[in-house]
Amino acid sequence: MNTFFCSDSSRQAGEDIIGSATNHQTYILIECPTPWAAEVFHSRWVPENLRILVEEVTQAKVPIRFLLMSNDSSHKVDSTTLLIYHRKKELGQGYRKQEWKLENIEQAAPLIRKWLWGDFCDNQVKATATRDILVCTHGSYDKCCAKYGNPFYYQATTTISELGLNNIRLWKSSHFGGHRFAPTAIDLPEGRYYGVLDPKSFKSILTRTGDIECLKKVYRGWGILPYPLQTMERELLLRYGWDWFDYKVAGRIIEQNSDASKIHGELSFEKPDGSLQTYQGILIKDETKTLHLKGSCHASKKSEFVKYTFTSLLPIEDKLVTCST
Repeated sequence: MNTFFCSDSSRQAGEDIIGSATNHQTYILIECPTPWAAEVFHSRWVPENLRILVEEVTQAKVPIRFLLMSNDSSHKVDSTTLLIYHRKKELGQGYRKQEWKLENIEQAAPLIRKWLWGDFCDNQVKATATRDILVCTHGSYDKCCAKYGNPFYYQATTTISELGLNNIRLWKSSHFGGHRFAPTAIDLPEGRYYGVLDPKSFKSILTRTGDIECLKKVYRGWGILPYPLQTMERELLLRYGWDWFDYKVAGRIIEQNSDASKIHGELSFEKPDGSLQTYQGILIKDETKTLHLKGSCHASKKSEFVKYTFTSLLPIEDKLVTCST
């Protein structure tokens, strides 16, 4: 019997989880009751028209991440929630949300096709400031998300209820990467990723209060930025504190060497008062933090997970840049 758990291995190795947030231009989230198969769009409740659409989009290499989601009432309700979070390449705070309540999941694929073609899709729910937090519980894909994701989901549900946070919806989610950081979550519309979560750190993330230093352990990075720049962004987040979450940010890699062991990066941000600031830094591959680990419970061999540190991170003259990703 295989008793290896990738998340236990990562924790024992002391892996720094920053720089592991995946960069997607669009998230398409479809409510679908569990259980889910390991190949999630071959699950029992997924209609063929949706499975075919996902395969077509994947083969075309369109930068869209399809995910299934559910909550404790997904089996009982007589509607299907469809969420599309889309990001434009500009200074911003994350993604723009569109939401629909469909009569059933079979209606999802035709509506998504219309959206992809730029057609106006009716029956849209009025946009609200609701946060959608996805917790990976996809245990058939990786057992760590069952072992750690499921219990955390129920803890998190209780925490949100106790805090009376009516503007936050919690969802079980299919695999979105980084199961060795289970329990792992995405906070939308921002698109920030978290891992190795516990009730205390999750409460701070929900309320944006408490010791900002807790994010050193649980923050995987901001998915609107290239992987290396997520290390820079965490440093600025720790410097500016919880106010940083109100800033609009863009980042770009100015140049890098052939093996990406040295990167010149730039982050620009706008504060709520309209003032602009730009930082530049040199990121260097950190050989002491870079690890060779199995990336999942079913991995056959170890992979290298490159970590960066910076030799400088300094403000330059105020200017506005657009995101290069």
